[in-house]
Formats: sequence, C-alpha cells, structure tokens
Amino acid sequence: MGEKIILGVDPGTRFMGYGVILTDKGNMTLLQYGVINVSKYSTQELKLKKIYERIVGIIEEFTPDEMAIEAPFFGKNVQSMLKLGRAQGVVMAAALSHQIPIVEYSPKTVKQSVTGNGNASKEQVAAMLDHLLKQKLDAAMFDATDALGIAVCHFFHGNSIMSTTKGTKKGWGAFVNENPDRVK
Repeated sequence: MGEKIILGVDPGTRFMGYGVILTDKGNMTLLQYGVINVSKYSTQELKLKKIYERIVGIIEEFTPDEMAIEAPFFGKNVQSMLKLGRAQGVVMAAALSHQIPIVEYSPKTVKQSVTGNGNASKEQVAAMLDHLLKQKLDAAMFDATDALGIAVCHFFHGNSIMSTTKGTKKGWGAFVNENPDRVK
C-alpha cells in the first residue's frame, strides 16, 4: 500500500470540519485540520458558495487521492436535513470536479473504527485521535476532530477506488467511473 492523502469531511451548515492525513505503509501523519465557519454568511446560497470555494482550496493545496465524508443521517427537522444535504452535495461536487473518489461512512461506523465503540462521545473520538496521530489536537474543535475521525476510519477500512469498484460496497468515485454518461 503506497502513499495516499485522504481528506475527511464532516459536513455542516454552520461549521464544517475537515481533516487531511497522509498515509504511507500503515502509518498516518496529520497534514491539516480545521473548521470552515460559514455561520457569518446571511443566505444559504452564499454559505454553499463559500463551502465549495474552501473545499476546492483544500483540494488544490493538498491534492487528496480520496475523500471520506460522513453519510447523511435521518433527523426530525426536515429543513435542517435539506440544508445539510445541500452542504454535503456541494462538498461532493467539489471532489468530483477534481476526479476525487468519495466514500461515505455513518457516524456510528466512524466511532466504531476509531475508538472500538460505536456510541463513543466526541471527546472519546478526539482523545483516541490524539493517540493514533501522535499529536495533541484541539479538543474544542469537535467538527475538525470528527472530520479527522472520518479520514482515519477510511484508512482503517482500506477503502480506495480500486476496492470500491471490485467489492459490494461502492463509493461515488466508482459510480462516476462506471457511469460517465450520467455525470456532466
């Protein structure tokens, strides 16, 4: 398994976490993590534009090989779910516009992969990431540490565009490769 850069994204409509890791021969190195704060923008359209621009900027700076993103979940507030879905879609469009394959993970899968407990708290995930990445992370930046957890989960699952096209689990990258006529 060669060197690979993974971008993990925890989508949000006010704060969006991201984490970039380099993996090489079973080792992980933190490249960058942070939060995209769009709460100061007044309209949903402007928020989505800023999310897209920032994700493209991160992609162009780090040229990730793959993106791992938190899968949509079901909530009671329909308006919140629609807004979150738009934010997820914008992030995915940014990755796909740069031919970056995407794999989605549920929050429970991420927690299970990082801590061994699918019901772990955000604090437990952040603490385990400190240990795994051999670096003290800012525990107050839960959106960013969640995104790092998603990237680490992807690394642990060994997913790549090659494995997702051969196995039963297919990512967005596999869909794009298999259906070039359906994506414009």
